[in-house]
Amino acid sequence: DCLVIDTRNEYEIRLGTFRNAINPNTHNFTDFPEWIRKQHNNTNDSIKEKSKIAMFCTGGIRCEKATSMMKELYPEKDIYHLEGGILAYLDTTEQDRSYFEGECFVFDQRIAVQHGLVPTEQYVPCFACRQPLSSQDRQHPSYDEGISCRYCIPTEKQKQRFLERNKQI
Repeated sequence: DCLVIDTRNEYEIRLGTFRNAINPNTHNFTDFPEWIRKQHNNTNDSIKEKSKIAMFCTGGIRCEKATSMMKELYPEKDIYHLEGGILAYLDTTEQDRSYFEGECFVFDQRIAVQHGLVPTEQYVPCFACRQPLSSQDRQHPSYDEGISCRYCIPTEKQKQRFLERNKQI
C-alpha cells in the first residue's frame, strides 16, 4: 500500500535503485517539483491511489525537501523518507536482506558504492559531462575518451574545445 519514489536524477538511478521504485525521469532535482505538480494534476495519478508515500535519495537531503513538497500537495497522505538516504541503508543493511538493486552513485571520486559503502570499480566519469560510464557505455560509438560519451555528444565546436583541453592535460 506504499508508493516508493526515487528523488534522484536519471543518471543516478541508472546505476541502481530500490526494487519497484518510481523513477520520475528528472535530469536535475529542480525538475522534481514540476514532476510532482504534473502527477497531482493527472487524473491517472498513481500517488492519489496510495495512502503512504516513501521517498529516498543518496544522503537524505533531497528526499527531505521532496517530502516537504509532497506534504503540501498531498496533506492527507502519510509521507516518509529514508533517514540518511541510500548511503545509510547500504551501510547498515546486509546485501542478502536488501531491496536495493545495483550500485549507488556518489558525488566524489568513488563514482559508485555498493553494500557496506565499498567503492565499485565498474564506472568511470565522462571527462566532458561527468556522467558515470560503464564498460558498455565506453564501447558505444559516441564514446571518445576525454571528449564525449553517449550522454553528451558534443557539437563540432565543443569537440574541438574538448580536444584542445585534453592536449593541455
